[in-house]
Amino acid sequence: MNVHIEHVDMKRNEDQHFVGHTVFSIEGQKDVFELTFFSKRGKEWDYSLNFAKEPGSEEDLFRLDQLLEEDDDLYNQLLDAAIDSQELEASDEPERQKIDKY
Repeated sequence: MNVHIEHVDMKRNEDQHFVGHTVFSIEGQKDVFELTFFSKRGKEWDYSLNFAKEPGSEEDLFRLDQLLEEDDDLYNQLLDAAIDSQELEASDEPERQKIDKY
């Protein structure tokens, strides 16, 4: 399955919790999706899946959510992309908290 990642980011909110986004499309799907990740300490991650642009098929959204639950490699690829974007932004800082990817 080919995944095209369009945009990623990871930042800390005002409570110093991690909030990140990965906007992506999957080969064969017309919709563009956004995963929003959340973690208090960068160890255990919650996510929500939404359409990134215009609303699409709810059925496709539910199928993709099920796929993310079952396919750890796909989920980790999308999470890693967001985490890696934060690490790149923080590379100029003298100290930064390590984020556990899993």
